[in-house]
Amino acid sequence: MQGGQIAFDEYGQPFIILKDQSTKSRMSGLDAQKSHILAARSVAQCLRSSLGPKGLDKILVSSDGDITVTNDGATILEKMDVEHQIAKLMVQLSKSQDDEIGDGTTGVVVLAGALLEQAEILLERGIHPIRVADGYENAARIAVEHLDTIADTFIVDKENKEPLIKTAMTTLGSKIVNRCGRKFAEMAVDAILSVADLERKDVSFDLIKIECKTGGKLEDSQLVKGVIIDKTMSHSQMPKELNDVKMAILTCAFEPPKPKTKHNLNVGSVEDTTSFMRTSRNSSQK
Repeated sequence: MQGGQIAFDEYGQPFIILKDQSTKSRMSGLDAQKSHILAARSVAQCLRSSLGPKGLDKILVSSDGDITVTNDGATILEKMDVEHQIAKLMVQLSKSQDDEIGDGTTGVVVLAGALLEQAEILLERGIHPIRVADGYENAARIAVEHLDTIADTFIVDKENKEPLIKTAMTTLGSKIVNRCGRKFAEMAVDAILSVADLERKDVSFDLIKIECKTGGKLEDSQLVKGVIIDKTMSHSQMPKELNDVKMAILTCAFEPPKPKTKHNLNVGSVEDTTSFMRTSRNSSQK
């Protein structure tokens, strides 16, 4: 056998011993730490040029040939084929930021990469990783305390939506919808205020749904305060518009259940057909 030899353990199970196995060694210590930091910095470097309102868009081509153009950090990392475990942590970091906050997916990865870059300098000086992590935690606590002293607050009022609209517009500056930023910011604020519980300061995003349709322009987007049922007409003669009607929304299938067993019915005469129709009519009446 080329490249190795077969040996057996005490239970008689075969295993392969590679010829160059003795020349390989497991990476440990500072070298392993630098390798992990390099993987994280590589991911952050890919997103650094797409940060900010003047960030560049990335063109991503999948294995199937699908092309995606975006500068959203979560989307870029989701489309990337990442194998390194530390790099996967950066992808999970961006995904968590997107799930919890909905914005800042690029900035959180770039910031993590910058912190790890500075941590590498401290590790080379002989500082223990635990001490570096403790220092970062203390720095984060001090930064949060300082933010509380300089932060501005305003009261959320349904009658005065302008502060909320301006805040929403800042998150759309780097998105493809920025040329219609005012319109989409107003739609977002109206949608949030429609379902928000201001007393509990809670918003259930499950009550807001986005329906995408191919064609049209960004200006054609609109907010519908109701329920949208994306279904086609069963027949061409059905009315396209109905007003002041009662609607029944069913959460179950609207057809008779299908039997789990399959049977074959052989009809060989007119009498058999008549008997079958009579039996089916009697069953449906019951």
